[in-house]
Amino acid sequence: MPVTIDPWRITGQPEIDSYVGGRVELAVLLVNCLAVTTAHGRPVTPPQSGEERRAAINAQLAAAGRPPSALTVADADRLAEVAGQLRPVFGAGDRILAVVAQLNDLLIRHQAVANLHDHPDRPPTLAFHRADAGLVDAWAADMGTALAMVIGVGQSIRLGACQAGKCSLVFFDTTRNASRRFCDLSCQNRAKASAYRARRRA
Repeated sequence: MPVTIDPWRITGQPEIDSYVGGRVELAVLLVNCLAVTTAHGRPVTPPQSGEERRAAINAQLAAAGRPPSALTVADADRLAEVAGQLRPVFGAGDRILAVVAQLNDLLIRHQAVANLHDHPDRPPTLAFHRADAGLVDAWAADMGTALAMVIGVGQSIRLGACQAGKCSLVFFDTTRNASRRFCDLSCQNRAKASAYRARRRA
């Protein structure tokens, strides 16, 4: 018998929702850092070398108030590949079925598996990767599973891509009615100004 889950509120426990949301936000951070070529109306060049990628990831983690990661240059290069694979999940729209197939492949490749990790000074914590997984597999499994959970409860619309011109930044829409269309206020204002000029020309 299929289990019915209330859309978006995956469970009644805010800790679990926070865990899933945090992994989706990590996916947003990596995609925007490593896999977009336009932002706020301008072309951008993603970091090209492993060292540049590692520095960019840690800079974005710091900007988001997250602790720095001990990732290696090789890890950063592999995470760039993961970010490129996760990018189509955001703003998928009618392409969601094709995206799901790619996401399933990622989950298998990085050996995603839900399990409890032991900690000597606190209760066991839920994770979506093996306890012995390396950093890249752990991050990819956690991010991929969190995205799959959002999609699986019928909320893929919350995995958005900016709709302003020349901006491919992505975001996680946590508004009540899933109405967000832009990565931030600057792109929203650009889109409004562009629409106003188009109306004036018409």
